[in-house]
Amino acid sequence: MTETSALNVMVLIRLIFNRAIVDKVISKDLYSFGKGGLQIKFPEKAMQIILQYEHQKSDANDFIFPEMKKADLNNPKDVYNKIKVATSKFNKHLKSLTKKIGITKKVTMHIARHSFGNIAGDAIHPLMLQKLYRHSDLKTTIKYQNFIHKEADDALDSVVNF
Repeated sequence: MTETSALNVMVLIRLIFNRAIVDKVISKDLYSFGKGGLQIKFPEKAMQIILQYEHQKSDANDFIFPEMKKADLNNPKDVYNKIKVATSKFNKHLKSLTKKIGITKKVTMHIARHSFGNIAGDAIHPLMLQKLYRHSDLKTTIKYQNFIHKEADDALDSVVNF
C-alpha cells in the first residue's frame, strides 16, 4: 500500500483527476465524515499510481478509478453500492496478491489502514494520525496504532539497566 493507506477506501475511489493531478491534494470535499478541513498532499508514490490511470480519463473532472465512472452521483444509494462493489473487488485482488507472495494472513483495504498505523509506530504523533485517519475521537486512532513508545522503553531501560 502507498502512504495514502491511512485514508478510507471510500475517499480514494471518489478521487477526480483535476484535483489529484493539478492540486496534488486530497480535497476536504471528498470527506463525508469526520471533522475539519484537512487537505492531504499526495505522496510521489501515490501520484505514480494515479498517473497509470490517466489514459482512461474522458475529461479533467473524470474519476481516476473506473469503479465510479458509471455511478449516478445524484443517487447516494448507487454511489454507496459502487463503492461497496469496488471495495469487495479490491479485497479480492489483495487476497490473490497475498497468496502469490506467500502471505498467509488476511489482508483487506481496512486491514491495510490499520497496518499504516502500525508501521507509523512512534514516527507519527497520535494527534497527527487522528487527522490523517479523519477520526473525531483519539481513542479510535489509538486502536489503529500499536504504540511502541520507544522513548518510554529507552527511559525505563536506562533506569533498570544502570
